[in-house]
Amino acid sequence: MKVLILCTGNSCRSQMAHGFLQSFDSRLNVCSAGTEASGRLNSTAVQVMKEIGLDISHHTSDSVDKYLKDEWDYVITVCGGANESCPAFMGKVKHRLHFGFDDPSHVQGTQEYIMSEFYRVRDEIKAKFESFYNETLKPQL
Repeated sequence: MKVLILCTGNSCRSQMAHGFLQSFDSRLNVCSAGTEASGRLNSTAVQVMKEIGLDISHHTSDSVDKYLKDEWDYVITVCGGANESCPAFMGKVKHRLHFGFDDPSHVQGTQEYIMSEFYRVRDEIKAKFESFYNETLKPQL
């Protein structure tokens, strides 16, 4: 089962979703990419994932161009920008889904508030992708 998770920058939300989904089942082939990949991971996203035992520091921030010729069981966008840019995938994708999440990397305020937003979004991503795995992917494996 091949799953591609798309975001605009591929530095934060898509990386967290990638980490969670891969951790649920090693039989899944999970990749993530960005429509405008930043080329780096958001250090706070890496930190909040590490705090719950998931190391995504080895992930790379890749352009969606790397995956355009591949076939996918699922392509899932996690931000509005990637959702709008995604229709080019329709030919080689069995299922295209959108699970939108706020971008914690754009939050401004105190360090405490910024961290609370990273935790909130991380936990929302985990809940959504865990539900998706249990209800949709696991029965197909």
